[in-house]
Amino acid sequence: MDRADHDRIPEVALEWHRAGKGAALATVMETWGSAPRPVGSQLAVSGAGEMMGSVSGGCVEGAVVEEALAALADGRPRILTFGVSDDDAFAVGLACGGTIRVLVEPVGAAMPEAMLVDLVAARAARRPLAYTVDTESWKRRLSAPDPALAARFRADASGSDGTLFAGIHNPPLRLVVVGAVHIAQALLPMARACGYDPLLVDPREAFGSAARFPGERISNDWPDAALAEVGLDARTAVVTLTHDPKLDDPAIRAALGSEVFYLGCLGSTRTHAKRVERLREAGFDAAALARIHAPVGLDIGARSPAEIAVSIMAEITEALRRNPAGAPA
Repeated sequence: MDRADHDRIPEVALEWHRAGKGAALATVMETWGSAPRPVGSQLAVSGAGEMMGSVSGGCVEGAVVEEALAALADGRPRILTFGVSDDDAFAVGLACGGTIRVLVEPVGAAMPEAMLVDLVAARAARRPLAYTVDTESWKRRLSAPDPALAARFRADASGSDGTLFAGIHNPPLRLVVVGAVHIAQALLPMARACGYDPLLVDPREAFGSAARFPGERISNDWPDAALAEVGLDARTAVVTLTHDPKLDDPAIRAALGSEVFYLGCLGSTRTHAKRVERLREAGFDAAALARIHAPVGLDIGARSPAEIAVSIMAEITEALRRNPAGAPA
C-alpha cells in the first residue's frame, strides 16, 4: 500500500462500514518497554478480515484482527494487553521485551458512525481533533485539543491515564518543494516514504511536468500564489531548490510569515548571504532569518542529487523530532 492509503485509517474504516462490510478500529493506548508503533497508531479491520494500518508491525496484528472480528460479532469494545519477555518478543513483533495495550472498537455498535464522520471531516479540513474514551463508562467525545495540547500542535499527544484515553488526530505532514530540479526528483518519493504529502511547485512547465515527475502533485503557479492556495501551517515543511530569487524568495517570504516547522534553502554560504540581505531589506528580523536552514541539508558530504535529497530529508526529520514541542507519529 502507498503512504496515502496507510495514513487514511479512519477514512478506510468509514468506507468499509458504509459499504456494509463492517469495520473495527484498533488503537494503541499505552506502551511499556520496546514498541515499534507509538501510542495512537491505528489498525482498521473489516468484517471480511481486510486490514489497513498497524499496531505493532508483527504477529500482534493477527491476535488483534481476531479480537476485532469478535467485536464486530458481539458489538462490544475491548482492551487487549500483550506482554512478552525478551525471549518471546520477536515472535510478536516487538524488538525486545515490552507491553502494549490496544483499544478495539466496532464502528456503529461502539464508536458512533456520526462521530467517525466528524473525525474524517476534520482530518480533511486539516483541523486537529482529540478523540477521548472513558474506558469505564465507555463515553466518547470529539473536541478540539485543549490549550495544553494545542501548544504541542505538532506533538503526538495521544495517551492514557488508566481510565481515560485521548487519541490526537493531527493533520498529515506536508512537504512543499519549490523547484523541479534533479534533487526534487529524488526528494519527493523519499518524503512520501517518510510519511509526507509532497507538492512540487514550479511555474516553468517544461521543468515541472508529469513526464519528469510521474505521479507527483505539481503546481505550475508562481510560488507565492501556490503556497497561498495550499495554506502553510505547523505541519508543513518548505524547501526551495531553484537558486533563482524570482522563484525562491516569494516562497521564503511566505514560509517566514507562517508557522511552518522547517524552511530549507539550497545555495552556497555566499548565495545565502545575499539572500539574507534581500530578506532583511524586505523587513525580516534576525529571529525570522534564523529559521532558515541554509545551505539546506545536514552536512554529510553529499554530492549527487540523491545524496543531497537524503541530507535534506534527514534535516527535516531532525527538525521535526527534536523540536522542543514534540513530534507527531
